[in-house]
This record gives sequence, structure tokens and C-alpha cells, in this order.
Amino acid sequence: MMISLSDVGKRYNREWIFRHFDYQFNIGQSYAITGPNGSGKSTLLQVISGSMYANEGSINYSIHNKEIANETVYKHVSICAPYLEVIEEMTLIEFLDFHQGFKSFLAGVTSQQIIQIVGLEKARNKQIRYFSSGMKQRIKLAQCIFSDTTIVLLDEPCTNLDAEGISLYNKLIEEYCKKRMVIVSSNDHHEYEFCKEKIDIMNWK
Repeated sequence: MMISLSDVGKRYNREWIFRHFDYQFNIGQSYAITGPNGSGKSTLLQVISGSMYANEGSINYSIHNKEIANETVYKHVSICAPYLEVIEEMTLIEFLDFHQGFKSFLAGVTSQQIIQIVGLEKARNKQIRYFSSGMKQRIKLAQCIFSDTTIVLLDEPCTNLDAEGISLYNKLIEEYCKKRMVIVSSNDHHEYEFCKEKIDIMNWK
């Protein structure tokens, strides 16, 4: 899988968030999008995901030099972000089973195994509305990382996590993301210290 951005720009009203962004993202590589709060990191991540359009430039997605249609890109992408919600009326096991109906989990991984891995066995049958913010973040990470996709997008992935949760995050990255494309949007070094390439969005202002 490869994502190529050529002269891409995004604006809100008359204000450009970033412009003339040229970059190529490849499978098996890890990238960090860095910059101050409000600099446009999350916006760029959403543009890369295909969930937000760019005002200028072009974005191409391809596998083995064969272009992927924009309307099918979502099948190859999973994302974890603070602004994405979980279905709070469902129990944890219901939510994971529901999610799997839309996007399969990695081969050989079940909902029950995921619950054990992220340390939420006691909350298996509890409605998500009663979860702490840290527990909800573990769920967001789980549905993203365990989805069977080649592209993993992480926006401030350690939001609301304690030290144990951050350790879990690093373990999930190490064990399940080595052969995938991982892009992290963050200004916290601990969230992206594993990334091989750093992209400072301020260079495209």
C-alpha cells in the first residue's frame, strides 16, 4: 500500500491550514505528524484517511502500483482519535462484535481475545456509558489496531491513558503494527517515539 500526496492543501473559509504538501507514505513504515496545538495535525490526518477532502492538490492510493478508488479507501484504513465516539448504549462485547460486522479483525483474533489483551475482562458485559475515559480510550485503540487494515492512523492515541495504558499502547504497536503503515498525529514524543520518520506540519504553512 502506498499513499502519495501531491501539492495538497486544506483551508477553512479563507484560512489555509497547510499548503503544497508533498509526501509519500509506504506500507511497513511509521510516521509522526508533529506541530503545536491547532497547527492542523488532525486535519492532515483526516485528509490522508480520505474522510476529509483537500481543497487543492491530489491524493493517490495504490497497492502494487494499482490505484485504489477513493470510495473504497476506507476498507484499508482504521483510525483512533479523540473526536471519534464509541456506542455507549452497547456493552463492550456487543460493541466489538458490532464493529467486526463492518470491518473484520486481524486473522485469528476474536472479540473476547481483544478484551483480554486490553485488560477489560471485568467490564465485558458492562455498558460503555459507565466506562472511565481511560477505558474508552483502550476500546478506541483496540477497534483501530485490531481491525484488519494495512493503514493505522492514530491521533493523540494516549489521550486519557495512565502509565499502564501507555504501556499497553506501546505493546500493541510493537506486536500488531510492524508490517503496516502507521501514522501518528501528536505533539507528545512518547506517543510517536517509535516512528522512523517525522513530519513537522509547520513546514507546510
